[in-house]
Amino acid sequence: MSSPLPRHARLPLRFDAAELAIWLDRMPDAAWSRHFNTEHYEGEWRGIALIAPAGALTPLAPPERCQSVIATEWLQRFPAWQTVLDRIKAPIRSARLLSLAAGARIREHRDPDLGAPDGDVRLHIPLRTHPQVEFVLDGEAVPMVAGECWMLDLSRPHRVDNDSALERVHLVIDVARCDWLSTAIAAGLGDTPPSRPARGAREFARLRAHIHADPTLIAQLARLESAAEFTDTLLQLAGEIGLKLGADDVRNAMRQGRRAWSEQWMA
Repeated sequence: MSSPLPRHARLPLRFDAAELAIWLDRMPDAAWSRHFNTEHYEGEWRGIALIAPAGALTPLAPPERCQSVIATEWLQRFPAWQTVLDRIKAPIRSARLLSLAAGARIREHRDPDLGAPDGDVRLHIPLRTHPQVEFVLDGEAVPMVAGECWMLDLSRPHRVDNDSALERVHLVIDVARCDWLSTAIAAGLGDTPPSRPARGAREFARLRAHIHADPTLIAQLARLESAAEFTDTLLQLAGEIGLKLGADDVRNAMRQGRRAWSEQWMA
């Protein structure tokens, strides 16, 4: 399977969310370790590796290409997770329980290796989530529900905001491309719920309307030459009128604007 990936697809697999929650609660505190990518998040992001590179110094890191992988101590001690993994009929390269604490966020980034024609593909099975958790992929919020299985093209810009009072936990599985995966994606696409504009995109639309109604603000912004100064000014304006925006929201809006401008010239 080397064809381009869709942005996301809900695969035709369902798991018992209540049972998954019971298994999750059985995992001891000692099993959890801090995520190694400390520059990519705010708050607490931690995980448990179930399948990891052999001899890895950082078990939560995904394997390099062609690197062998093994079942970790935690998968061996808690084999119930294997019943979930057994339903994924693709070569599993990594499997991790990843928890994002209440109020924490994963900053926008890309995972370029996941978009390569011969790269792995990432699947997400939500175990514990909340409507106030927002997974934003390429500017759109993906409506994942506990017990579902989603393929996400994370070579595209993505981030996660947990604005709820609960931890958000997913089972995150990297698999090699294969015929089973291609078939599962194709089978799930027709039944995949549509994504929706992210909260930040909706807030930015309100900010834009506010600016367009004020010629003085338009002139003020037009004089700014630095992208950083432009972003800071927009964030200040948003705060003054009670809008919740971050720098990632502004960058995404600018990226979407450039894309729309380019696409108008395409046949």
